[in-house]
Amino acid sequence: MSLLKRVLPHPWLSLSMLVGWQLLMNSVSAGSLIMGAVLACIIPWLTSVFWPNPPLSCRVDRLLVFVWRVLVDILLANLQVAKLILGPRRELRPAFVAYPISLQHEFSISVLASTISLTPGTVSADISADRKTLLIHGLDVKDEQQLIEHIRRRYEQPIKEVFECSRP
Repeated sequence: MSLLKRVLPHPWLSLSMLVGWQLLMNSVSAGSLIMGAVLACIIPWLTSVFWPNPPLSCRVDRLLVFVWRVLVDILLANLQVAKLILGPRRELRPAFVAYPISLQHEFSISVLASTISLTPGTVSADISADRKTLLIHGLDVKDEQQLIEHIRRRYEQPIKEVFECSRP
């Protein structure tokens, strides 16, 4: 392992943390740059044990489309949840759904679970020990199979396209 890889195990994360730090500080000074650089090096280094198998490749064009899709879905789901909550309570149909995962790579599974939890109205509650089933709680589930197909089409399939490593 090279010295650079040991110091910066996740260079893109370090760069985004440095930029984020500068945005939080709302100014660029020598002190904030140094502190941001130190944090951008130390935090990814300390958390690298939690990234045992990072993805080997990523299709950036597909990633941008996926991120846009998730942002739009978050916006639309916020509106739907607000409508459900402000409407009569008797219309809610909360349910737990066992979602069969076809992804193989741990990172891809984590991205799927995080995406589901980011979208208002759904939460990833648990994953089976064999990493084949994700337990999802839905705020208003009319049809379990329809929810499963929606997640497979909107999130799981694009994740397979983004991360080459998620293909079996």
